Amino acid sequence: MQLNKEILKSLREEFGDAFYLLDCGQVKNNYMELKEAFTAAYHKVDIAYSYKTNYIPKICSIINQLGGFAEVVSDMEMEIALKAGVCPNKIIWNGPYKNPLKVEELLLLGGTVNMDSISEVGLVHNIANRYPDNIFNIGIRVNFPINDHVLSRFGFDVETEDFKKALHLIENTSNLHFANIQCHYATRRLETWEPRAKGMIKILDKLNILPDRIDLGGGLFGKMEESLKEQFDSEIPTYADYANVVGDVLAKRFTNGSGSPSLMIEPGTALVGDCMKFVSTISNIKTVRKKPIATLLGSIYNVNPTLNTKNPPIEIYSMGNPQIYYEDLDFGGFTCIESDYIYKHYCGKAAVGDMAVFSDVGSYSVVLKPPFILPNFPIIGVGHGQTEVLKRAECFDDLFCTYKF
Repeated sequence: MQLNKEILKSLREEFGDAFYLLDCGQVKNNYMELKEAFTAAYHKVDIAYSYKTNYIPKICSIINQLGGFAEVVSDMEMEIALKAGVCPNKIIWNGPYKNPLKVEELLLLGGTVNMDSISEVGLVHNIANRYPDNIFNIGIRVNFPINDHVLSRFGFDVETEDFKKALHLIENTSNLHFANIQCHYATRRLETWEPRAKGMIKILDKLNILPDRIDLGGGLFGKMEESLKEQFDSEIPTYADYANVVGDVLAKRFTNGSGSPSLMIEPGTALVGDCMKFVSTISNIKTVRKKPIATLLGSIYNVNPTLNTKNPPIEIYSMGNPQIYYEDLDFGGFTCIESDYIYKHYCGKAAVGDMAVFSDVGSYSVVLKPPFILPNFPIIGVGHGQTEVLKRAECFDDLFCTYKF
């Protein structure tokens, strides 16, 4: 995504003082590179994009066109997948809460539902009984320790009776097909991936049935600029690093045959983290007790709604006003929250009217942005010298049409 003063000026004139840019070509490149890395390490690989990370329909459509699955955690995301043209049999529903009516709908369409708790065992059992002539794709989400020092709340503890009941349901219900065994751990550290793979094989070796897919979930770092990498306390693995670790474990257990399960991963950040930028205009710069502070049209919620303390990669584009060099300039947002800082301790030139471009904002920035103080900004797709409005700027009616005045 090549930017310069002229391009940004033109975009600002058309779309306003703040907007997102989505590099559609980078989404495609990341998917292909990730798929190639894992396929080189294991013979059968599927990728299910984590919709909760960024459900811009354009991204979902691109992944679908490339052959990817949709990993959804709500009926809203299921509807997005269907509207994006995803075949139901390539939709996988995870998550701790599921709308029972929509679970039934997806199962009847041919999608896969991963059971997460004993209550869902009863739900699936009832659906199977009511539709004895239908074959339903069912998965199980499992939970076992991987020494990440986190007690995950997702999935069945594999040492419990509830897990045995879930397995018993699949093994003894003729119209349930064991499509997926899945685990999910939030940590992205490379050293947690081998225990995932070994833990899944240990579980499967105790079972009498083998699923279509061994799904290791998400939790992969994506590509990012060096200035962001330096702020992490561990090395940032490559796609190949993850692939080689788990591919080696699975390849030793399963031969390259037609009956071997596929390896599935559910990346979110790894696919889209570096595919978006947030562009904003410096509206003012002031000094408070000798501290220079710039205010932007935008907020931390547009860039980093998980509110971690990392500075996103930043680039300032001069738009004509005389710039001043700052040793320690903080960029604050438009909100009335004291902690709303998008970037701290910037060293460089800046002026009112300049445009600040923040990179690596493709994860959660859109989906977690609350309608706080101002509606959200437009999203513009860029590629091959063309622009496309993927989401127009929100307006008053978008936010308040469900209220009663």
